[in-house]
Parts: sequence; structure tokens; C-alpha cells
Amino acid sequence: MTVLVDTPMWPAHGMLWSHLVSDTSLEELHAFARAQGIPRRGFDLDHYDVPADRIDALVAAGARRVSAGELTRALIASGLRVRAKDRPTR
Repeated sequence: MTVLVDTPMWPAHGMLWSHLVSDTSLEELHAFARAQGIPRRGFDLDHYDVPADRIDALVAAGARRVSAGELTRALIASGLRVRAKDRPTR
């Protein structure tokens, strides 16, 4: 059971963002996010988008900092990954 957060590299709204995922279950991910005050609106099918300024607090709360590649591989291995082609069009 591990919650992972990757390096902030995704620009939006004037800041950089990271992804927060679980390598076990969405229930674990939602519980961790809720405990850290991350709003549900930040959830995007298989991850939460979190601003770079929250990373240190998430790591202090137990998230493991990983590279974007490591995060993607862990998400795929968990079976929780939602591929881009399977995402609903907006």
C-alpha cells in the first residue's frame, strides 16, 4: 500500500502540478487525499492533480516522491491506470 507523488512538471493556472496516485486502490487514494485536504474536484479518473507547493506536506504525510515514469509504471502495474484513449472526451 503506497501513495505516490511525481515531480511537479505540468503547468496550469500559473503554477506547476504533480500527480498523486495509489498503487493499491482508489479507496486508499481518496482516503489519503481527503486526510490531506485535497479537494475531490482534483481527482481525474486515476489520479489527483496537486500543486507543487503541497508536495512536501504530502511526503511528510506518507506519500513517496517518485519520477513521472515510476509513477506511471506503478499505476499501470496496479491495474488502476486509465489510458488517454479510454478517457471521456471533454
